Amino acid sequence: MSPTMDQMREAQRALEAPLFSGLPGDIDVSFEFFPPKNAAMNETLWQSVETLAPLGPRFASVTYGAGGSTRERTHQQVVRIQNEARIPAAAHLTCVEATREEVDEVARHYWDEGIRHIVALRGDAPDGQSQYAPHPGGYANAVELIAGLKRVADFEISVAAYPEVHPDSPDRQADLDNLKAKFDAGATRAITQFFFDPQCFFDFRDRAAAAGIDGEIVPGIMPVLSFAAVRRMSGLCGTAIPPWMEGLFDGLDDRPAARQLVSATIAAELCRRLYAGGVRQFHFYTLNRAELSYAICHMLGLRAKAGR
Repeated sequence: MSPTMDQMREAQRALEAPLFSGLPGDIDVSFEFFPPKNAAMNETLWQSVETLAPLGPRFASVTYGAGGSTRERTHQQVVRIQNEARIPAAAHLTCVEATREEVDEVARHYWDEGIRHIVALRGDAPDGQSQYAPHPGGYANAVELIAGLKRVADFEISVAAYPEVHPDSPDRQADLDNLKAKFDAGATRAITQFFFDPQCFFDFRDRAAAAGIDGEIVPGIMPVLSFAAVRRMSGLCGTAIPPWMEGLFDGLDDRPAARQLVSATIAAELCRRLYAGGVRQFHFYTLNRAELSYAICHMLGLRAKAGR
C-alpha cells in the first residue's frame, strides 16, 4: 500500500537532523522570580538563582505584590541578586494603591542602592476589587509611571506586552497604541505575557512593527509546572491554551518528574521555533524553579560562562 501524504511528511520530519542539533547558543536570556514568603521558599529561590547565574543572564527581575504587599521582600531580593549573585537586577514596580510621591520614593531608593532597571507595570486590581482603579494621587497607568520614573532617574525600563491583547483593552489596535505610548514615554523593551503558539508572537511582532514600534520585544516563556495553575493564569490574562496541551499533561498530576519532562519538551520546542523565526532574546517566568529554564537554555545551545 502506498504511503499517504501525511505519512510521507512525517517520515521526512523523522529523517531530518535533530531539532536542537548544532545551535550556537547565540541567545540572551533573562529570568523572573517572585519574593519568597518564608525561609524554605527563600532557600528554593536562592538555589534557583545560583543554578541560573552561570548562564550569564542579561538581568533577573523580582515581582511586586498587589498594592505593594511584597515591597520589602522584593527590595531585599533585588539587592541581594545584584550584590551576591552578580546578576543585573530589575525591580518590578506598579501603580497600585500608592501615590506618585510614594512610587517615586521607592524608585529613588532603588537608584541609591545601585539598581538601574525597573519593570514598570500598571498592576492588577487588589484582592477584593473586580476592576483596576487608579489611586487618586497616583500614576494612572504604565505610561504615566514610565514618564515619572524617567523624571526620577535615567532607569532602564522594561514593560509588559500582550500578544493576545490585554484583558482590559477594547481591541488589538488600542493595545498596540498603548504599547507604543510606553515606548514613547521611555521604555527600553517590552516583555510579553506568556503564550504557547509561536505564530501568535510572530503576528504580534509584525503588527507592532507596522504600528511604528521599533523597540525590542522579548517573548515571555512559561514552562508549565502545573497545568491546572497555568489554566487559571491563562484565564486571567487571556492566553489561549492549545487543545493538544491538556492531553499531554493528562495523568501526570502525581508524576512530577514525567511532568517536568513533558513541560521542558513543550517549552523548548516553542523556543526553538521562535529561534527559527529570528528571536534571540528570551525571558523565562521561572516560578522560582531553575531546572526547566536551565534545560531549555541548554537545549538552545547556551552554556555556563567561565568564572560564574
